[in-house]
Amino acid sequence: MPHLVILYTPNIEAETDMSALCRTLADTMLEQRDEAGKPVFPTGGTRVLAYPAAHYAVADGQADYAFVYLNLRMAAGRSEAVKKKAGDELLAVLKSHFEPVFSQRHIGITLQIDESPGQVYDGKHSNLHPLFNKS
Repeated sequence: MPHLVILYTPNIEAETDMSALCRTLADTMLEQRDEAGKPVFPTGGTRVLAYPAAHYAVADGQADYAFVYLNLRMAAGRSEAVKKKAGDELLAVLKSHFEPVFSQRHIGITLQIDESPGQVYDGKHSNLHPLFNKS
């Protein structure tokens, strides 16, 4: 973890580059530092995934409205200030990325950040972390 999952209405695909957005969001996550200057998110665990909704309904359906929903899920242990800063910086990236779309259509964007303090099960199998944990 952390995993940032994006669900969006596919009617915006012609107007924006979702792959570029994923990379920019991942880079923004990797740039985050805590109060001691340490990385907030592990490089090997950082993932950003985007999925177009096959079926959707937005607002009253009277126009070709669009929506982007982002959920960042992370393990517990970060301060409230660190979580707020990460959220603010991710939202700034989203505003900048979608600024041209806002001038073309109505679009709603929601970013939520969730912690998983009481996970029942958190199984992992990865050989990515050793690539970035070299001392």
